[in-house]
Amino acid sequence: MSKLLETTETGTDAATASDAAARFATPWLVIVWDDPVNLMSYVSYVFRSYFGFSREKAEQLMLQVHTEGRAAVASGNREQMERHVEALHGYGLQATLMKDEL
Repeated sequence: MSKLLETTETGTDAATASDAAARFATPWLVIVWDDPVNLMSYVSYVFRSYFGFSREKAEQLMLQVHTEGRAAVASGNREQMERHVEALHGYGLQATLMKDEL
Protein backbone atom coordinates (compact mmCIF):
# COMPACT_ATOMS: atom_id res chain seq x y z
CA MET A 1 0.00 0.00 0.00
CA SER A 2 2.80 2.44 0.84
CA LYS A 3 4.48 1.73 -2.50
CA LEU A 4 1.30 2.76 -4.30
CA LEU A 5 1.21 6.01 -2.34
CA GLU A 6 4.90 6.65 -3.02
CA THR A 7 4.61 6.13 -6.76
CA THR A 8 1.52 8.27 -7.17
CA GLU A 9 3.10 11.09 -5.17
CA THR A 10 5.91 11.32 -7.71
CA GLY A 11 3.37 11.83 -10.46
CA THR A 12 4.98 9.43 -12.93
CA ASP A 13 2.59 6.55 -12.33
CA ALA A 14 -0.35 8.93 -12.13
CA ALA A 15 0.62 10.47 -15.47
CA THR A 16 1.06 7.03 -17.04
CA ALA A 17 -2.34 5.93 -15.76
CA SER A 18 -3.86 9.15 -17.04
CA ASP A 19 -2.30 8.65 -20.49
CA ALA A 20 -3.55 5.05 -20.61
CA ALA A 21 -7.05 6.16 -19.64
CA ALA A 22 -7.02 8.83 -22.34
CA ARG A 23 -5.92 6.30 -24.97
CA PHE A 24 -8.63 3.87 -23.85
CA ALA A 25 -11.27 6.60 -23.95
CA THR A 26 -10.29 7.69 -27.47
CA PRO A 27 -12.97 6.45 -29.84
CA TRP A 28 -12.10 4.32 -32.85
CA LEU A 29 -13.64 4.57 -36.29
CA VAL A 30 -14.64 1.94 -38.80
CA ILE A 31 -13.68 3.17 -42.26
CA VAL A 32 -15.24 1.57 -45.36
CA TRP A 33 -13.18 2.05 -48.51
CA ASP A 34 -14.32 2.27 -52.11
CA ASP A 35 -13.51 -0.77 -54.20
CA PRO A 36 -14.03 -1.73 -57.84
CA VAL A 37 -15.86 -4.96 -56.96
CA ASN A 38 -18.99 -4.23 -54.90
CA LEU A 39 -22.03 -2.55 -56.39
CA MET A 40 -23.26 0.61 -54.72
CA SER A 41 -26.62 -1.05 -54.07
CA TYR A 42 -24.86 -3.92 -52.28
CA VAL A 43 -22.85 -1.55 -50.07
CA SER A 44 -26.07 0.25 -49.15
CA TYR A 45 -27.72 -3.12 -48.42
CA VAL A 46 -24.85 -4.10 -46.08
CA PHE A 47 -25.12 -0.81 -44.20
CA ARG A 48 -28.87 -1.30 -43.77
CA SER A 49 -28.77 -4.97 -42.83
CA TYR A 50 -25.69 -5.03 -40.61
CA PHE A 51 -25.85 -1.63 -38.90
CA GLY A 52 -29.61 -1.15 -39.15
CA PHE A 53 -29.25 2.24 -40.86
CA SER A 54 -32.26 3.78 -42.52
CA ARG A 55 -32.33 3.69 -46.31
CA GLU A 56 -31.45 7.40 -46.41
CA LYS A 57 -28.49 7.06 -44.03
CA ALA A 58 -27.19 3.97 -45.85
CA GLU A 59 -27.44 5.73 -49.23
CA GLN A 60 -25.67 8.81 -47.86
CA LEU A 61 -22.77 6.75 -46.51
CA MET A 62 -22.58 4.64 -49.67
CA LEU A 63 -22.37 7.79 -51.80
CA GLN A 64 -19.64 9.15 -49.54
CA VAL A 65 -17.68 5.93 -50.02
CA HIS A 66 -18.20 6.13 -53.78
CA THR A 67 -17.39 9.83 -54.26
CA GLU A 68 -14.76 10.44 -51.55
CA GLY A 69 -13.20 6.99 -51.52
CA ARG A 70 -14.09 6.25 -47.90
CA ALA A 71 -16.58 6.89 -45.12
CA ALA A 72 -16.58 6.45 -41.35
CA VAL A 73 -19.57 4.23 -40.64
CA ALA A 74 -19.20 3.53 -36.90
CA SER A 75 -17.45 4.91 -33.84
CA GLY A 76 -16.81 3.39 -30.42
CA ASN A 77 -14.39 1.37 -28.34
CA ARG A 78 -11.67 -0.56 -30.10
CA GLU A 79 -12.95 -4.09 -29.44
CA GLN A 80 -16.42 -3.33 -30.72
CA MET A 81 -15.07 -1.60 -33.83
CA GLU A 82 -12.74 -4.54 -34.53
CA ARG A 83 -15.81 -6.80 -34.54
CA HIS A 84 -17.52 -4.48 -37.03
CA VAL A 85 -14.47 -4.53 -39.31
CA GLU A 86 -14.39 -8.34 -39.25
CA ALA A 87 -18.11 -8.50 -40.02
CA LEU A 88 -17.74 -6.10 -42.94
CA HIS A 89 -14.89 -8.23 -44.28
CA GLY A 90 -17.31 -11.15 -44.11
CA TYR A 91 -19.64 -9.18 -46.41
CA GLY A 92 -16.73 -8.62 -48.80
CA LEU A 93 -16.25 -4.92 -48.06
CA GLN A 94 -12.88 -3.29 -47.54
CA ALA A 95 -12.91 -1.86 -44.02
CA THR A 96 -10.24 -0.73 -41.60
CA LEU A 97 -9.96 0.56 -38.07
CA MET A 98 -8.65 4.04 -37.29
CA LYS A 99 -8.23 6.10 -34.13
CA ASP A 100 -10.52 9.11 -34.04
CA GLU A 101 -8.06 12.01 -33.77
CA LEU A 102 -10.53 14.82 -33.10
